[in-house]
Amino acid sequence: MALNHAVAIAMSAGLKEGLQHIDVLGAAGDLDQYYLFHAARADILRRLGRRAEAAQAYTRALALTTNQIERDFLHRRLAEC
Repeated sequence: MALNHAVAIAMSAGLKEGLQHIDVLGAAGDLDQYYLFHAARADILRRLGRRAEAAQAYTRALALTTNQIERDFLHRRLAEC
């Protein structure tokens, strides 16, 4: 729920503000094994033009998901970085 809220902030109030909220959530480590946390963070980093950091986050998300459709999507996004 908090991750969804942070993404909503990014899409409405601004990417940098949303990323700050996501990074605060990530600091606790509770979401480190949740691929959508890394995928959301990667998407915001990519939109901010921070390609190297986005690539790292996409790579982490890929390591955590086994769903082939999601993996294909993440691979395409990673290739954009």
